[in-house]
Amino acid sequence: MSQPNCSVPPLKKPRKVVIGMSGGVDSSVAAWMLKEQGYEVIGLFMKNWEDDDNDEYCSARQDWLDVVSVADLIGIDVEAVNFAAEYRERVFAEFLREYAAGRTPNPDVLCNAEIKFKAFLDHAMSLGADAIATGHYARVRHEGGKVQLLKALDSSKDQSYFLHRLTQQQLANVLFPLGEISKTEVRTIAEKIGLHNARKKDSTGICFIGERPFREFLNRYLPRTPGPIKTPDGKTVGEHMGLAFFTLGQRKGIGLGGSQDGNGDAWYVARKDMANNTLYVAQGHEHPWLLAKTLEAIDASWIAGSAPVSGSYSAKTRYRQADSACTLTTSTVDLTFSLGFPEAQWAVTPGQSAVLYDGDICLGGGIISA
Repeated sequence: MSQPNCSVPPLKKPRKVVIGMSGGVDSSVAAWMLKEQGYEVIGLFMKNWEDDDNDEYCSARQDWLDVVSVADLIGIDVEAVNFAAEYRERVFAEFLREYAAGRTPNPDVLCNAEIKFKAFLDHAMSLGADAIATGHYARVRHEGGKVQLLKALDSSKDQSYFLHRLTQQQLANVLFPLGEISKTEVRTIAEKIGLHNARKKDSTGICFIGERPFREFLNRYLPRTPGPIKTPDGKTVGEHMGLAFFTLGQRKGIGLGGSQDGNGDAWYVARKDMANNTLYVAQGHEHPWLLAKTLEAIDASWIAGSAPVSGSYSAKTRYRQADSACTLTTSTVDLTFSLGFPEAQWAVTPGQSAVLYDGDICLGGGIISA
């Protein structure tokens, strides 16, 4: 079979690469591509969550069987490693703290920085690996003694947003075989080489929750603290079960039926007043409370190791969002920055990541605080 183009250059002699395999089609095809290029490839299946091994939503057993089947077909060794303790300590504990504080965290960002490119990287190096690889849609480029993180060529699948907290040291040892091909090409390759998971559905949502109802899951770990639901003018229109269970811009699951003023517009979560345990809702997608031209971010992480100079860039304030032009102002004394937008951004949400770009180069980002 002809070799498809990818972002991993062929080597003159094989090197050992450990690739994270989830049982999905992306990591399976990435493993095949690396082997085709002459790498010595070892597959590693990471078990990051074990609270629900007997739960109807848990797919870990089937995912492991899929990994073993793929490894057998393409002719590579594979092993499983349990990072559940590290995940609970480094990712899940922070996830719960953020929700309890009324923010909406993105655990996949933290999982990449703390597990997939830290615990996994350390384990792979202990196996004698020269590099690790994953099925993420992104690219790396070595330029002027630095490593740059670039968007994938398939913009609809680009995952650089989730990788923006990676460091120079982490990126220096990473390969992203899928960075220069499309998802359609990935599935085509999988079918041509006979992978049984060629049409396996992509996983969605938060990594450890799977397809389960999110509120049901969160209710197992956080207490309910009911309070009033109010409109921007202070009118009480209902009662919420706890601010932790709602996020800005949320439309479904608020518990308000019908229109309060006769205009028929949908209700959206517009603000959360933690001090008074009050949830504010507004009608209409373009309500002023849902729009913001500025944001503040904390806990900044810059891929180059230092903040970019203040100036004009583009940014995403949530994953599935087109880049928006912005002006960056960085702080010289702490890991904070602010962004100004010529066009108002919708439902800018504390706890989510604001990720900065210079063209296709992902510069890093921070956690939205306001």
